[in-house]
Amino acid sequence: MSSPRRGEIWLADLNPRQGTEPGKTRPVLVVQATALSAAGHPSTLVLPLTTNLVDNAEPLRVRVAAHRRTLKSDVMIDQLRAIDNRRLVKGPMSALTTVTMLRVDQSLREVLALG
Repeated sequence: MSSPRRGEIWLADLNPRQGTEPGKTRPVLVVQATALSAAGHPSTLVLPLTTNLVDNAEPLRVRVAAHRRTLKSDVMIDQLRAIDNRRLVKGPMSALTTVTMLRVDQSLREVLALG
């Protein structure tokens, strides 16, 4: 399996779920620096995707158009998590455009109060 790169969408097994966490096997967006993955870091920072769309929900969600093997989805910005790389079961399925990643980055800054 290749190293996940920032901006790629991978399929991840997020079971078992706890409380409000998204569970099941679902697409996730890789948001950590590619250099960290390439260095062999054992976990990856990801944002889960959902096809349960909520309109006008930024900064908590960013809409992603259907592309290659993914459906129209919302990136769940408020569900940022680090997962063990063994949870990444398939990928990359697709990658976000630079413009969409800029929206994700801005939403992450707002949710994490990074300015």
